Amino acid sequence: MLIGVPKEIKPLEKRVGLTPGGAETFIRNGHTVMVETQAGVGSGYDDAAYTAIGAQIVGSAADVYGKADMIVKVKEPIAPEYPLIREGQILFTYFHFAASQELTEAMVKSGAVCIAYETVQKADGSLPLLIPMSEVAGRMAPQEGAKYLEHPSGGRGVLLGGVPGVRPANVMVLGGGIVGTNAAKIAAGFGARVTIYDNNLYRLRYLDDVMPKNITTQMSTMSAIRENIVDADLVIGGVLIVGAKAPKLVTRDMLSTMKPGSVIVDVSVDQGGCVETCKATTHADPIYVVDGVVHYGVANMPGAVPYTSTLALTGATLPYAVELANKGWKKAIAENHELALGVNVVGGKIVYEAVAEAFGMEYTPLASALN
Repeated sequence: MLIGVPKEIKPLEKRVGLTPGGAETFIRNGHTVMVETQAGVGSGYDDAAYTAIGAQIVGSAADVYGKADMIVKVKEPIAPEYPLIREGQILFTYFHFAASQELTEAMVKSGAVCIAYETVQKADGSLPLLIPMSEVAGRMAPQEGAKYLEHPSGGRGVLLGGVPGVRPANVMVLGGGIVGTNAAKIAAGFGARVTIYDNNLYRLRYLDDVMPKNITTQMSTMSAIRENIVDADLVIGGVLIVGAKAPKLVTRDMLSTMKPGSVIVDVSVDQGGCVETCKATTHADPIYVVDGVVHYGVANMPGAVPYTSTLALTGATLPYAVELANKGWKKAIAENHELALGVNVVGGKIVYEAVAEAFGMEYTPLASALN
């Protein structure tokens, strides 16, 4: 199979879908790897690192998309890439379809096989290809929150960890999953007073057991969030419903009760966000203010640390990608239920129910789409 690795073109996205080491694994399995020139530079890999292990370097995305049987990348295709995608071509990447009807319609129209990292799911419910980037984004969230709490950045001038004689910041973490757990760890490490909100009592018991003493847990209800957001200096949104839009846990009316200059970092913005007033932003223009509250909504947070993120992502995605290449996608998903759950769009049909529901579009069961 010919594996194509295009350069990411989302603004300030420097990750790459495949490291040279990953490319070598494909080649050792008998496949050909084609990489767009300069695709890996932002992650620390020049073209020579790919050619040294036998990959081909080509001059444009059109070359990659025009020849590759399977595209391996990081972020969802954006408008300039839509016309390049071919019927029957496999795209293996993050899609987050439920956050964009335009993307969903474009991929349906393309006739491609769209396998989404974020919905590949193990029997225990874990998301092995989302976890690495959720860990990165979760750990970044308190860093970004701390920066924008500084007065020159638009915040109210609060030091996350406080100092002797001055209380630390109050941090509210919505969601006790991978993002929330990692965010809470880092915020607590700064010395902040952290509260994790989740609607799973068993998860809260576990977190209460293993987390530092400056982290407390709270059952997540709208009334609890409304009551406690008044005291929050930093709110971190880390809520996920697999393949679907995130629920709106912070509503517009709550903002008026928050302290002027407090900060919201909504990590779930790539699934529509759990904050009603949050919209996707970029690393170049990451924040905006609503009702005196600073909003940070960068939808590709791990792209700011591409070296770390690329290594973490390739380590997780490579075994699945090699399986797709070795067996072909139909045999691979037939033999691996985790991969089958990653299939979102096939041959012009939406085969992931939550995506169809998000936009009131027609849903076709995967088994029916394959017949």
